[in-house]
Amino acid sequence: MKKFNVAVVGATGMVGRMMLKVLEERTFPIENLYLFSSGKSKGTKITFCDKEYTVEELDEHSFDRKIDIALFSAGGDVSKIYAPIAKSKGTVVIDNSSAWRMDKDVPLIVPEVNPDDVKWQSGIIANPNCSTIQSVVPLVKLHERFKIKRIVYSTYQSVSGSGVGGIKDLEEGMKGQPPQKYPHPIAYNCIPHIDVFNEDGYTKEEIKMIKETQKILGDESIRVTATTVRVPVKYSHSVSINLEFEKPFELDEVFSLLKSTDGVVVVDDVKNNIYPMAIHAEGKDEVFVGRVRRDFSIENGLNMWVVADNIRKGAATNSVQIAELFL
Repeated sequence: MKKFNVAVVGATGMVGRMMLKVLEERTFPIENLYLFSSGKSKGTKITFCDKEYTVEELDEHSFDRKIDIALFSAGGDVSKIYAPIAKSKGTVVIDNSSAWRMDKDVPLIVPEVNPDDVKWQSGIIANPNCSTIQSVVPLVKLHERFKIKRIVYSTYQSVSGSGVGGIKDLEEGMKGQPPQKYPHPIAYNCIPHIDVFNEDGYTKEEIKMIKETQKILGDESIRVTATTVRVPVKYSHSVSINLEFEKPFELDEVFSLLKSTDGVVVVDDVKNNIYPMAIHAEGKDEVFVGRVRRDFSIENGLNMWVVADNIRKGAATNSVQIAELFL
């Protein structure tokens, strides 16, 4: 098998370290590995596959060497500057920030949903928002079969989605300390505010889910709305998804389609109190779906509950899966 020269940008961050863990777990064929970060983390030692690597400071010359694939998880500002530089040197960038997601010339990919979009990449591929990734995986076959007209997302997002600052706010808040990352205490609380508010009252996180869903599913006619909420959970996001289809459906077929979808695990035995939960999804790459039931308030309506690890499938694993499309 061909081996690749791989770089991880933002290698010392939460997602960057998870990218390295997933690359190792999935035995991605690496010839040479390069780790980059900001100046404050320069010189950090990281062990990968029993070999120690020294983190370099990212600069405009970092991609002067041959690097086939670069996984970026260093924020949108960094990606805007350095992804084009990497691209100009022949590197394919898989970017975890929001910088390139809605660029019409950049594919936005969830490998279980739209892997063929990798064919028209020209050097930069965008990794979707964490909540969007786990939401569209169980929707792809349902959309193909019944044609989704409308989606209502309500998210319950863990504090790790805000990085180490979010986790610290939860841990310190449980001890009675005031928040440093969030505008309000997250301990014993839910905050209906993720990212900044737009003038229309929606947050950027909510707009991401709306627009990214349409782009990934390749259908701008789908009407989508979202409310995103931060909850006092360390890892794994949960999403309540309400769907309206154009075509009638039977629940048996819905379950059959979900069970046949790559990356989906159906966990739905309510008689025995079995359904997806954040603590069960933590550390796993699958998307867990349950509480699947008809919405009797509308014609052709369906409800489901979707849970996934936001650091793994919602970020690092999806990025590595995109890289695997090049194998």
